[in-house]
Amino acid sequence: MSRGEEPDILEISWYGRGGQGVVTAAQILVWAAMLEGKYGMAIPFFGAERRGAPVIAYNRISSKPILVRGSVKKPNIAVVVDSSLIGIFDPFNVVRDNGYLIFNSVERPEVGGRKNINVSYVDAVKIALDIGLVIAGIPLVNMPMLGALAAVTEVVNVDSIVQAVPKVISSKVEENIEAVKRGAREVKRL
Repeated sequence: MSRGEEPDILEISWYGRGGQGVVTAAQILVWAAMLEGKYGMAIPFFGAERRGAPVIAYNRISSKPILVRGSVKKPNIAVVVDSSLIGIFDPFNVVRDNGYLIFNSVERPEVGGRKNINVSYVDAVKIALDIGLVIAGIPLVNMPMLGALAAVTEVVNVDSIVQAVPKVISSKVEENIEAVKRGAREVKRL
C-alpha cells in the first residue's frame, strides 16, 4: 500500500492564497475532529510566505492514530478556496475517484469531463463580506468553506467546527461561527 493510502485515513487538501485563512481552516478541522474523538493532523505548505502567494494545507483525519507524514498527493477531498489557482494545479485530476471537490465560487464551476467526483460550491466571498470578515481588504473565506466541507462530506459535524473555532481564533469569534453556519446552509451540490 502506498503512502497516504492507509485504510481509515481521510485526506484533505486546501488550495488558497496567503491571507485567506487556509492554514487556520486546516487547524480548526483538526480540533473539530479531536472533539469527536478522532485523530487529526494539519500540514501547511508555503511557497513564498506573503499575502496573496499560493498556499496549500493538508489534513489527515482518522479514527486511529496517524503515522503517515508529508504532503497529500491524492486527497479524498479538495477544497478550492481560490479558483484562480486552477491554472497552477488541476483539482479535477488531484482528487480520488468518488472524492469531493468544494469550490469557493459564485456560480456553478465547470467540472471538465470527470464524472466520478462529487462537486459542490459556495459563495464564500459574499458570506465573508456580509458578515464583515475582511482583513486588509481580503475577505476571509475559510470559515464558510469549513461549513461547506462539513455539510457536504460529513467528515466532522458542523457543530464540532463551531465548538473548535474559539480554540483557534480569538477575535470576531461570533462572526466566524456565523460564517461556518452560513457556509453549511448555502453550499450547493452539482
